Amino acid sequence: MTLKMGFIGFGKSTTIFHLPYVLIRDRYEVKKIYSRSQKPEMEQPYRDQNIEFVYKLEELLHDNEISLITICTSDDTHFDYAKKCLEHGKHVLVEKPFCYTGEEAKELLDLAANKNLIIMPYQNRRFDSDFLALQQAISSRKLGRVTEIESHFDYYRPEAPDSNSSSRYGGAVYGLGVHLIDQAVSLFGTPKKVYYDIRSVRNPNNSDDYFHIELFYGELKYIVKMSHLVKQPYPKFIAHGSGGSFIKYGIDRQEEDLFSGKSPLEEGFGLDPARSFGRIAWVNAGEEKEETLLTPKGDYGTIYDLLYEAVVNGAPKPVTDEEILTVIEILERGVNGESPKVLSY
Repeated sequence: MTLKMGFIGFGKSTTIFHLPYVLIRDRYEVKKIYSRSQKPEMEQPYRDQNIEFVYKLEELLHDNEISLITICTSDDTHFDYAKKCLEHGKHVLVEKPFCYTGEEAKELLDLAANKNLIIMPYQNRRFDSDFLALQQAISSRKLGRVTEIESHFDYYRPEAPDSNSSSRYGGAVYGLGVHLIDQAVSLFGTPKKVYYDIRSVRNPNNSDDYFHIELFYGELKYIVKMSHLVKQPYPKFIAHGSGGSFIKYGIDRQEEDLFSGKSPLEEGFGLDPARSFGRIAWVNAGEEKEETLLTPKGDYGTIYDLLYEAVVNGAPKPVTDEEILTVIEILERGVNGESPKVLSY
């Protein structure tokens, strides 16, 4: 069965992070894209693939052949667009962040449940090669009982002129922290407590551009960090345990390759260079050992494969409601300056 779908939004999110993966999957057909303005030169390559562009949202929402809509618009529109799609009987995939507040998230999830529809965020970085390498290291059991994991997403961008946006949701926590926190939640579930250090280190007039957030899972502490003032890179992942340690430098290359115009079908797309392969050092029966781990190949399109199975064949959706609510609560409490608390659902 071919799942006919549409997109709301026709910017870089749609053209860079979604269409390259959807258009190479036979089980999907992109029928319509809604854009608020016409972009003839950008549109033509997709029109050549029989994709129709519409400039009134109703033309997308009222198309009964379309079962799924992906929302790739500015963060502040996600809730309203997602609600309209659900009200018109469409399954929905929403770019991150899913929405701003737990109240909004709960309303969308309840509406979807009442209409027997699927809605979830596009948590594509669960399929980053570096994150898959971390999972491989943990599952090898060479680390023993894992006690600490540290995850980084850093830049060196010292210039920060005053922003036009004063939204508390417009900073690094909602923009990038959402990925790192979701990765932790996908592995270990709801943390027992959370510690926050969220700041603007470049320009105090702007939203946060630095965070250090610690998620506590009993004896395991999972640290997520990001700053715009990191000139010498940290490892992307560090993991320590009773048996040994894992260190991985270098971020997943899919985004870089996508922006350079490469297709996921091209040879070498997204492959990690050997210099970035992770290393495990551990002790086995008193003997010191060290090993290089070949980085698994990442594939953001996997989330569309799993979503297809959920929509068409009734499989569990890959990002659960509990995971959605957990991530949103962690984000929301952090930017609102609320004290850490024990999370539970």
